[in-house]
Amino acid sequence: MSTVSVKTPSPEPSCHDLVKRTVEACELARQAAAIAAEGIATGSMSRLNDIRQCEKDLDSIDVEVDSGVTSTITRVPEAETRQLLACMKLMIGLERIGDLLLSFATSAESAGARIDPQDARELTQMATILEKMLADVGRSFSQRDVKKAIEVLRADAEMDRLRNLIFLRHIENPENLERRASLQVIFMTQSLERAGDHAKILPKKCATSSADAASGICLWLTTSPRSKCSSNGCGTKTTCGRHMVPVM
Repeated sequence: MSTVSVKTPSPEPSCHDLVKRTVEACELARQAAAIAAEGIATGSMSRLNDIRQCEKDLDSIDVEVDSGVTSTITRVPEAETRQLLACMKLMIGLERIGDLLLSFATSAESAGARIDPQDARELTQMATILEKMLADVGRSFSQRDVKKAIEVLRADAEMDRLRNLIFLRHIENPENLERRASLQVIFMTQSLERAGDHAKILPKKCATSSADAASGICLWLTTSPRSKCSSNGCGTKTTCGRHMVPVM
């Protein structure tokens, strides 16, 4: 008499498990940004290869969370539904940040030793700011910390300022100096700046899981000063890196 083996379906993940995996994804993205900063600061192109594994792991968690949320969200209370939606939204942004950091690493490897010291310093600063932003995203989500969420929003202005400085040097080149690896440096800068833009949006997505966090972020957005650069009528509403003029 033959027997038929019956596969026992794997248990569906709980809301707690999916939140935990999302926080782990925040840490993975932070590690990738830290590797980018270290690789540029030390000139170690081999170190940048580790970003590839971070990106693969982020893709894997993205698939896991997407599947888990889809199978779980209809059977949980409203409060947990908010958390699951926040997990899914966060993973979309984190996965995109992983892609951008991988693009950064590819451009850095192409440029190699041709990156000028000043470019290396400012790219390192951008990657370090991104690392801090992603660390704060993880804390704001796991601990529902509104202050950390607001710090992420504030940090993006410095990312924009550094991006503007690098673009000014390589695209407009007012000193008319020879610039090395300009195309690669511009691609690297753009990748970090866009990753910062994605990181800036993540706290708003975290706020989906907490009405208090959402109201706190909205309050900051509506009460923070919207000042303009005072240089020649420039309309920049954040710190202006192009003119390097303090916001009035």
